Amino acid sequence: MGIQLERITLRQIKMPLVHFFETSFSRTTERHMVLVEVVGGELSGWGEVTAGENPFYNEEWTESAWLILRDYVAPRVLKHRFESAAEVGARTAHIRGHNMARGGLEVAVWDLEARMLGRPLYQHIGGGARREIPCGVSIGIQDSVEQLLQKIETELAAGYQRIKMKIKPGWDVEVVAQVRRRFPDIRLMADANSAYTLDDAPRLKCLDEFNLMMIEQPLAHDEIIDHAKLQAQLKTPICLDECIRSAHQAEQALAMDAGRIINIKLGRVGGFAEARRVHDVAQRAGIPVWCGGMLEAGIGRAHNIALATLPNFVLPGDVSASKRYWARDIIRPPVETTTHGTIAVRDERGFGYGLDLDFLDSITVRREVIS
Repeated sequence: MGIQLERITLRQIKMPLVHFFETSFSRTTERHMVLVEVVGGELSGWGEVTAGENPFYNEEWTESAWLILRDYVAPRVLKHRFESAAEVGARTAHIRGHNMARGGLEVAVWDLEARMLGRPLYQHIGGGARREIPCGVSIGIQDSVEQLLQKIETELAAGYQRIKMKIKPGWDVEVVAQVRRRFPDIRLMADANSAYTLDDAPRLKCLDEFNLMMIEQPLAHDEIIDHAKLQAQLKTPICLDECIRSAHQAEQALAMDAGRIINIKLGRVGGFAEARRVHDVAQRAGIPVWCGGMLEAGIGRAHNIALATLPNFVLPGDVSASKRYWARDIIRPPVETTTHGTIAVRDERGFGYGLDLDFLDSITVRREVIS
């Protein structure tokens, strides 16, 4: 069949969160996201760039993603004939870093190709191992422990199967202890977003007594060796996030037991092709994976649902209902969860949801067509 992109449209949208979201490095109250629409023939495919507003999670942010896409990625892929979407990543691989910008376009081409073939995106990427995605929630650092406990209570009542709480120095062991006292049997994990160093190993070891599913990315965003040293001192599994940007890095990390679980984020690894390779590396090693979130709007959320149907996504991820983040989402219908904490996989072609184009236009603050 082949794919030739005739036009690429970039949109920057602005969406306020229904509640602030705080990690160890910042508090977010609204999202500025770049959407990518690729056109081939009479069809469009859509992608979402998952970079934040500031270069804190990684080196990317909204403005950098716009420039990389406009000035480097788009000229490289427009008018080029691809035999399949799987070839798109290699076409821009010479661009150092900027996986989220590159991945925002790559996933849009996968969506376009799925629509061309008249099939759901999850089937097109090789998924379909499950018809419902088990869901967890990520709860940011709150203004008080009581506020955190109330939020956990609310999410458990909504049926979510796993609670992830953000931690940082000064908001860690004592807070986790209070959560465990209130909720002794829930599936609980802690996410540090690189807030600690190896010198903090004694402090992190204190978390072993709380029967956590995992501690996510406790050390630096580019650190693998020290994670191996830390894992050797902990009973709790380390989950690697920021430091796994490719299948090769996953192989290196697992070879030295730097972590025993991997969080796969589409943007962080540059799209579906590399995400599948990371998935396969972990599966061969007997290491479970789950799908992480980056406060996505509906397009990115729908892509995450498709990704999480691959067979080794055996742990509840961060894919949750639209209403947890947005008063109104950009897709129709919004993503919803069942009473038992799952999301049903949709069989419509492409990413499976319609676009609320009127609302999308109303929140677009910048738009550029590249042809």
